[in-house]
Amino acid sequence: MFRRGNLRWWIIGLVMLGATINYLTRSTMGVAAPTLTTELGVTTQQYSWITGAFQLGIMMQPAAGYVLDTLGLKTGFALFATAWSLITMAHGLANSWPAFAALRGLLGLAEGSANPAGMKAVSEWFPARERGLAGGVFNIGASVGSMLAPPLVVWAILTYDWRAAFYISGALGLVWVVLWLTFYRSPDTHPRLSPEEKRLISEGREAHLEAEDRKPSPLRILRTRNFWGIALPRFLADPTWGTLAFWVPLYLTTVRGFDLAQIAMFAWLPFVAADLGCLFGPTLALFLQKRGLSLINARRTAFTVGAVMMIGIGFVGFVDSPYLAILLLCLGGFAHQTLSVTVITMSSDLFRRSEVATVTGMAGTCGNFGVLVFSLLIGSLVATVGYTPFFVALAVLDLVGAALLWTLVRDPGRTGPANGAAIAQATP
Repeated sequence: MFRRGNLRWWIIGLVMLGATINYLTRSTMGVAAPTLTTELGVTTQQYSWITGAFQLGIMMQPAAGYVLDTLGLKTGFALFATAWSLITMAHGLANSWPAFAALRGLLGLAEGSANPAGMKAVSEWFPARERGLAGGVFNIGASVGSMLAPPLVVWAILTYDWRAAFYISGALGLVWVVLWLTFYRSPDTHPRLSPEEKRLISEGREAHLEAEDRKPSPLRILRTRNFWGIALPRFLADPTWGTLAFWVPLYLTTVRGFDLAQIAMFAWLPFVAADLGCLFGPTLALFLQKRGLSLINARRTAFTVGAVMMIGIGFVGFVDSPYLAILLLCLGGFAHQTLSVTVITMSSDLFRRSEVATVTGMAGTCGNFGVLVFSLLIGSLVATVGYTPFFVALAVLDLVGAALLWTLVRDPGRTGPANGAAIAQATP
């Protein structure tokens, strides 16, 4: 994959590293929560408002996607990454839950750029048959960043204090910005892109998804059936990731009796499983394509397989062994990324390259609105009903999402490429 002449894979590796830093910085709060909430006297409900502020900020993903489509990937992503790094470091100066809520809102606004940027890079640098795997590689960054957070943050807390965790993770983001500005170029201007690889990329893309000169129109996108076919499943599926990143450390502390050292040992394991899911989903879709399924149907089948596996997370609250609970959470991480990377990649299968970042951002808003609602419900009800109903709900929501994906999305493969553009713009 990474042999000479495959520059596109090095590029997506650089994007993946940016996603890793992005999810490391956003996950720092969740790992530090048991310590800082105790030290500052933050209640469970106040903590849900802090996480809710982040979700409100990240719901501005359409704005981030529009900026990336307008300014270009290199400049736009560098600006957003600089912002999220500095805001993360500012967390170390906060002393109250309202200050954290304000910073989390700003952080969400900046960090909402990661998925639109990643999918824009995938759409510009890869032919259609490789987009699923490239999207999976990019999304590994989300899992790796979330996986690195527990040991890094716990080390910073034990060595210094919880404030140092924010300073360190934010500084890593600034280092990545330097790498990005130094090494990234678009396929049209990159001096190391060979003519053969450039031809492979251009000839492997669907003609009806070529970029247009006009700016993307969010209103026109909202009128398309295919947009809602990927946005609604994300609304139902994304609460799983929010739960793993923001609430599992508190769950392990308050319900399973884990201490800080045990959180460092176990809280990252679901994200290791999620890494494998990032590769399993695209690999399964490619396997199905080789056996005759169209690209869209292969993606929908992979999503459905992930949704069925998500049933396992519904049993987390019913098992007595904390280690079996961790195992089920790992299954949930694997299943979620299997379906999540699949549906995120579909924005590049159904919309033009000049619209991909905007579409991904708009669908991301739906997903993060789902996380916001779910997080606020946990904060309001967990003291009375416990965590078990929420784990069951995560299993059910993904099955509903699979049904919507099959019902709403129109498959261009069934009508032929000549009708692809019309289908991509079909209204409900």
